[in-house]
This record gives sequence, C-alpha cells and structure tokens, in this order.
Amino acid sequence: MTDAPANQPKLEIRIVPVTPLQQNTSMIWSTETKEGVFIDPGGEVDKLMTAAEQFGVKIVGVWLTHGHLDHVGAAMAVAERTGCQIIGPHEEDQWLLDDVEAQGAKYGITDGKNVKPDRYLHDGDVLDLAGNKFSVVHTPGHTPGHVVIYSQEGALAFVGDVLFRGSIGRTDFPRGNHAQLVDSITTKLWPLGPQMRFVPGHGPLSTFGQERQDNPFVGDAVTGYQGAEKQAPDEISQKLSKRWS
Repeated sequence: MTDAPANQPKLEIRIVPVTPLQQNTSMIWSTETKEGVFIDPGGEVDKLMTAAEQFGVKIVGVWLTHGHLDHVGAAMAVAERTGCQIIGPHEEDQWLLDDVEAQGAKYGITDGKNVKPDRYLHDGDVLDLAGNKFSVVHTPGHTPGHVVIYSQEGALAFVGDVLFRGSIGRTDFPRGNHAQLVDSITTKLWPLGPQMRFVPGHGPLSTFGQERQDNPFVGDAVTGYQGAEKQAPDEISQKLSKRWS
C-alpha cells in the first residue's frame, strides 16, 4: 500500500443553493474523517441533509457568517437532526437571529427557525474541522455582527454578504453602514492576500485580487488601497492551493 500523494486534498467543498433567494450554503468536510459542517444553511434542510448523505458526510457543526434569514433559516433544523453545535455569528447579530421566523413570512421562507448559537464568533477566533484550522475576522457593515471565516492554508474565504463578484453587500437594511462595510473589506479582507478565493452568499466565486482590480465599489482605483501587490487573475489561479477540490 503506497502513501497518498502529498497534494491530495484533505478537505472538499460543495455549494448547495437554497431558498428562493438562492443563497450559497457551503458544505465542507474532511476527506479523512468525513466530518463536515454547513456554512450558512439558509433553508431547505431536507435538500441539505440529502447532500450530506450523498457524499457520506457526518455533519458536526453549523457555522454562520451573519444573522439574515436566508443564511440561518435551517440552522436549528440541522442542529436538531444531527445534534451538532451552531457557531457564529458575532453576538451583535442576535437581534436578527431572534427575528428569523417573522422575517421569513415576508420572503416566502416558511421553514426558518429563530436561532440561539452555542457560541458566538469574534475577531481572531479559530475554528477546527478535523484538524483543519479556520480563522475568523469580524466584518461589520452589512450587519453589525457579520464575520468572515477563512482558511489561510486553503486560500478560501466564506464571506457571506460582505463581498460579491463585482459588488458588495447591501447597507440599506437596518443597522447597515456603507462606510463600515468598505472599511471591513479593505482592512480585514484585502490583507489576506490577492490569491484568496471567496464563496459569497449569492452568485459566483471570485478572488480578492480580482475584486481589487475591477470591483466598482471597492477596487483599488476606487478606495486607493495600497496593500499587498496585485496579481493578474491567471497568476492567482495558478497559485491557488490544491487543498480544496
């Protein structure tokens, strides 16, 4: 029996869009232990659990980036079915977690449940999935308690509704703050490096380097950011970690 190749992925990811708002729920798991977590399970718990069963994943946690119902609607249902803990977001979003059921009625998301996390997340926290470390930064602006969860080694960030391909999160909701959001992106995300891929709450993946080049809201030409040197998208793609498949 030969050793596995050194670059064999230790983690896998699948993105499962849920709810009428097509929110990107991420399912990530260890290829060694088959333990996994859902990041932002917004709804349709049966669909999510079917995906876990399809890939033989044992869900051991729910991680939340922020409190909006399309990101947390199925969190309690997943926890009830699996016995796992709900971790995140920052406690400044508890007012949103307490209003999931009422808000759901406005968007036709009828299966959402109010959420009480087992643990809140704060700037500098570290999460563990089968020995794989994920870091946390507090990124208010879209909501006051928004966090971003990222793997430095895997060069992948889960940014919720902070940043999108070619856009940024809305700040016209209660307690949104545009200046604060731009500051969160430029001071908390850009320093993680242009090679960092990100999974947004909605829409396609991108990289921080790509957004710094051409995002009309937070590109370097707009913000004047003078941090890490930019790289061309093809250079970035060549250097992306093979830790994820």
